[in-house]
Amino acid sequence: MDTITITGYIAGALTTISFIPQVARAWNLKETRDLSLAMLVLFAFGILLWTLYGLWMASPPIVAANAITFLLVLALLVMKVKYH
Repeated sequence: MDTITITGYIAGALTTISFIPQVARAWNLKETRDLSLAMLVLFAFGILLWTLYGLWMASPPIVAANAITFLLVLALLVMKVKYH
């Protein structure tokens, strides 16, 4: 595996992991008042497009990071609607 691909996996892992504390907090507190619904929807759509881009470019780091991030953001969206 080359340095560029390794860098992509590390960057993807860090940005994806950054969502875990927010998902855990929303889950534990059953509270999403401080999260903007518009931001979550726009971000989810952007992440979905990044996933498609990664598929088209055959870039596993982009696909992996964005697919997982999309699931985390989707979880926040579900909690945002459920706990509203």
